[in-house]
Amino acid sequence: MNRIIRNFVVFEGGDGSGTTTQLSLLEKRLAGAPGGPVFYPTFEPTGGPVGKLVRSALKKETSLLPETLARLFAADRAEHLFAPDGILDRCGRGELVVSDRYALSSLVYQGIECGDELPRLLNASFPLPELLFFFDIDPEIAHRRLQNRPVREIYEYPEFQQRVREKYKALLGGYEKAGVRVELIDAAKSAGDAAEDVWRALAACCTCGFFA
Repeated sequence: MNRIIRNFVVFEGGDGSGTTTQLSLLEKRLAGAPGGPVFYPTFEPTGGPVGKLVRSALKKETSLLPETLARLFAADRAEHLFAPDGILDRCGRGELVVSDRYALSSLVYQGIECGDELPRLLNASFPLPELLFFFDIDPEIAHRRLQNRPVREIYEYPEFQQRVREKYKALLGGYEKAGVRVELIDAAKSAGDAAEDVWRALAACCTCGFFA
Protein backbone atom coordinates (compact mmCIF):
# COMPACT_ATOMS: atom_id res chain seq x y z
CA MET A 1 0.00 0.00 0.00
CA ASN A 2 1.28 3.47 -0.84
CA ARG A 3 2.11 5.59 2.16
CA ILE A 4 -0.16 8.45 3.10
CA ILE A 5 1.36 11.91 3.43
CA ARG A 6 0.06 13.84 6.41
CA ASN A 7 -0.88 17.49 5.82
CA PHE A 8 -1.44 16.73 2.12
CA VAL A 9 -4.92 17.47 0.71
CA VAL A 10 -6.06 17.10 -2.89
CA PHE A 11 -8.97 18.67 -4.77
CA GLU A 12 -10.30 16.53 -7.63
CA GLY A 13 -13.19 16.87 -10.07
CA GLY A 14 -14.14 17.25 -13.70
CA ASP A 15 -13.53 20.39 -15.71
CA GLY A 16 -15.83 23.16 -14.53
CA SER A 17 -16.30 21.63 -11.08
CA GLY A 18 -14.66 24.62 -9.38
CA THR A 19 -11.52 23.10 -7.88
CA THR A 20 -9.40 26.13 -8.78
CA THR A 21 -11.98 28.55 -7.37
CA GLN A 22 -12.21 26.56 -4.15
CA LEU A 23 -8.44 26.53 -3.73
CA SER A 24 -8.39 30.31 -4.09
CA LEU A 25 -11.21 30.75 -1.57
CA LEU A 26 -9.47 28.46 0.93
CA GLU A 27 -6.24 30.41 0.54
CA LYS A 28 -8.05 33.69 1.29
CA ARG A 29 -9.78 32.23 4.32
CA LEU A 30 -6.61 30.80 5.80
CA ALA A 31 -4.74 34.05 5.13
CA GLY A 32 -7.27 35.85 7.30
CA ALA A 33 -7.24 33.28 10.10
CA PRO A 34 -5.01 34.30 13.04
CA GLY A 35 -2.64 31.54 14.02
CA GLY A 36 -3.48 29.58 10.87
CA PRO A 37 -1.16 27.07 9.23
CA VAL A 38 1.65 27.74 6.82
CA PHE A 39 -0.42 27.09 3.73
CA TYR A 40 0.92 26.09 0.34
CA PRO A 41 -1.66 26.02 -2.47
CA THR A 42 -0.45 24.28 -5.60
CA PHE A 43 -1.74 22.64 -8.76
CA GLU A 44 -1.14 20.14 -11.54
CA PRO A 45 0.03 20.44 -14.22
CA THR A 46 2.61 22.60 -12.45
CA GLY A 47 4.22 25.77 -13.69
CA GLY A 48 7.52 23.95 -14.23
CA PRO A 49 9.03 23.06 -17.61
CA VAL A 50 7.25 19.71 -17.95
CA GLY A 51 3.98 21.14 -16.67
CA LYS A 52 4.13 23.94 -19.23
CA LEU A 53 4.51 21.39 -22.02
CA VAL A 54 1.49 19.51 -20.66
CA ARG A 55 -0.56 22.70 -20.58
CA SER A 56 0.47 23.45 -24.15
CA ALA A 57 -0.90 20.06 -25.20
CA LEU A 58 -4.13 20.58 -23.24
CA LYS A 59 -4.65 23.88 -25.08
CA LYS A 60 -4.07 22.16 -28.44
CA GLU A 61 -0.91 24.21 -29.04
CA THR A 62 1.23 21.05 -29.09
CA SER A 63 0.12 17.72 -30.54
CA LEU A 64 1.08 14.69 -28.44
CA LEU A 65 0.01 11.07 -28.34
CA PRO A 66 -2.18 10.21 -25.31
CA GLU A 67 0.54 7.85 -24.06
CA THR A 68 3.14 10.63 -24.27
CA LEU A 69 0.87 12.97 -22.36
CA ALA A 70 0.35 10.34 -19.67
CA ARG A 71 4.12 10.03 -19.23
CA LEU A 72 4.54 13.80 -19.08
CA PHE A 73 1.86 14.12 -16.38
CA ALA A 74 3.74 11.54 -14.31
CA ALA A 75 7.11 13.25 -14.85
CA ASP A 76 5.64 16.60 -13.82
CA ARG A 77 4.13 14.96 -10.73
CA ALA A 78 7.48 13.47 -9.73
CA GLU A 79 9.05 16.93 -9.82
CA HIS A 80 6.08 18.32 -7.90
CA LEU A 81 6.57 15.75 -5.17
CA PHE A 82 10.28 15.19 -4.88
CA ALA A 83 12.02 18.42 -5.96
CA PRO A 84 13.44 20.71 -3.25
CA ASP A 85 10.56 22.60 -1.61
CA GLY A 86 8.15 20.21 -3.30
CA ILE A 87 5.15 18.56 -1.70
CA LEU A 88 7.11 16.08 0.41
CA ASP A 89 9.51 18.70 1.74
CA ARG A 90 6.71 21.08 2.64
CA CYS A 91 4.52 18.47 4.31
CA GLY A 92 7.54 17.23 6.20
CA ARG A 93 8.03 20.75 7.58
CA GLY A 94 4.45 20.74 8.81
CA GLU A 95 2.97 22.95 6.10
CA LEU A 96 -0.55 22.29 4.89
CA VAL A 97 -0.31 21.51 1.17
CA VAL A 98 -3.46 21.53 -0.95
CA SER A 99 -3.13 20.58 -4.59
CA ASP A 100 -5.63 21.27 -7.34
CA ARG A 101 -5.40 17.80 -8.96
CA TYR A 102 -2.98 14.96 -8.37
CA ALA A 103 -2.53 11.32 -9.39
CA LEU A 104 -6.22 10.44 -9.47
CA SER A 105 -6.68 12.90 -12.33
CA SER A 106 -4.26 10.86 -14.40
CA LEU A 107 -5.97 7.59 -13.55
CA VAL A 108 -9.23 9.14 -14.71
CA TYR A 109 -8.33 11.29 -17.72
CA GLN A 110 -5.42 9.30 -19.12
CA GLY A 111 -7.20 6.08 -18.19
CA ILE A 112 -9.99 7.10 -20.55
CA GLU A 113 -7.57 8.26 -23.24
CA CYS A 114 -5.10 5.39 -23.37
CA GLY A 115 -6.44 2.63 -21.12
CA ASP A 116 -5.93 1.94 -17.42
CA GLU A 117 -2.65 0.02 -17.45
CA LEU A 118 -0.17 2.75 -18.41
CA PRO A 119 -1.49 5.46 -16.02
CA ARG A 120 -1.66 2.90 -13.22
CA LEU A 121 1.96 1.85 -13.76
CA LEU A 122 3.19 5.44 -14.06
CA ASN A 123 1.49 6.52 -10.84
CA ALA A 124 1.83 3.35 -8.77
CA SER A 125 4.68 4.56 -6.58
CA PHE A 126 3.35 8.02 -5.74
CA PRO A 127 2.26 8.54 -2.12
CA LEU A 128 -1.35 9.26 -1.27
CA PRO A 129 -2.93 12.38 0.22
CA GLU A 130 -4.34 12.35 3.71
CA LEU A 131 -7.60 13.86 2.50
CA LEU A 132 -9.17 13.96 -0.96
CA PHE A 133 -12.11 16.15 -1.98
CA PHE A 134 -14.15 15.14 -4.99
CA PHE A 135 -16.18 18.02 -6.41
CA ASP A 136 -19.12 16.32 -8.07
CA ILE A 137 -21.19 18.10 -10.71
CA ASP A 138 -23.43 17.24 -13.63
CA PRO A 139 -21.27 17.66 -16.77
CA GLU A 140 -23.99 19.72 -18.46
CA ILE A 141 -23.92 22.26 -15.62
CA ALA A 142 -20.12 22.30 -15.72
CA HIS A 143 -20.20 22.79 -19.49
CA ARG A 144 -22.31 25.93 -19.10
CA ARG A 145 -19.74 27.27 -16.64
CA LEU A 146 -17.00 26.79 -19.23
CA GLN A 147 -18.73 28.77 -21.97
CA ASN A 148 -16.91 32.01 -21.12
CA ARG A 149 -13.42 30.52 -21.11
CA PRO A 150 -11.36 32.10 -23.91
CA VAL A 151 -9.62 28.80 -24.69
CA ARG A 152 -11.33 25.41 -24.53
CA GLU A 153 -9.01 22.55 -23.57
CA ILE A 154 -9.02 19.12 -25.17
CA TYR A 155 -11.16 17.42 -22.50
CA GLU A 156 -13.75 20.15 -22.04
CA TYR A 157 -16.83 18.76 -23.73
CA PRO A 158 -19.84 17.09 -22.08
CA GLU A 159 -19.54 13.58 -23.53
CA PHE A 160 -15.98 13.18 -22.31
CA GLN A 161 -16.77 14.79 -18.96
CA GLN A 162 -19.59 12.31 -18.38
CA ARG A 163 -17.04 9.52 -18.70
CA VAL A 164 -14.74 11.47 -16.36
CA ARG A 165 -17.44 11.70 -13.71
CA GLU A 166 -18.23 7.99 -13.93
CA LYS A 167 -14.58 6.99 -13.72
CA TYR A 168 -13.91 9.20 -10.71
CA LYS A 169 -16.81 7.57 -8.88
CA ALA A 170 -15.56 4.11 -9.83
CA LEU A 171 -12.07 4.81 -8.45
CA LEU A 172 -12.85 6.67 -5.21
CA GLY A 173 -13.61 3.47 -3.32
CA GLY A 174 -10.08 2.22 -3.89
CA TYR A 175 -8.69 5.37 -2.31
CA GLU A 176 -10.90 4.90 0.74
CA LYS A 177 -9.74 1.30 1.08
CA ALA A 178 -6.14 2.53 0.97
CA GLY A 179 -6.82 4.76 3.98
CA VAL A 180 -7.47 8.10 2.27
CA ARG A 181 -10.33 10.14 3.72
CA VAL A 182 -12.61 10.98 0.78
CA GLU A 183 -15.10 13.85 1.00
CA LEU A 184 -17.74 14.44 -1.68
CA ILE A 185 -18.69 18.07 -2.32
CA ASP A 186 -21.80 19.10 -4.26
CA ALA A 187 -20.09 21.35 -6.79
CA ALA A 188 -23.39 22.49 -8.27
CA LYS A 189 -23.84 24.69 -5.20
CA SER A 190 -22.70 28.28 -5.16
CA ALA A 191 -18.95 28.75 -4.70
CA GLY A 192 -19.55 30.17 -1.22
CA ASP A 193 -21.70 27.25 -0.07
CA ALA A 194 -19.25 24.71 -1.47
CA ALA A 195 -16.41 26.54 0.31
CA GLU A 196 -18.26 26.19 3.62
CA ASP A 197 -18.62 22.45 3.01
CA VAL A 198 -14.88 22.24 2.35
CA TRP A 199 -14.06 24.13 5.54
CA ARG A 200 -16.33 21.93 7.66
CA ALA A 201 -14.82 18.79 6.17
CA LEU A 202 -11.30 20.02 6.86
CA ALA A 203 -12.25 20.76 10.45
CA ALA A 204 -13.79 17.31 10.86
CA CYS A 205 -11.31 15.19 8.95
CA CYS A 206 -7.85 16.69 8.80
CA THR A 207 -5.51 15.07 11.34
CA CYS A 208 -2.89 17.79 11.01
CA GLY A 209 -4.29 19.70 14.00
CA PHE A 210 -4.71 23.00 12.17
CA PHE A 211 -8.49 22.93 12.37
CA ALA A 212 -8.92 21.50 15.86
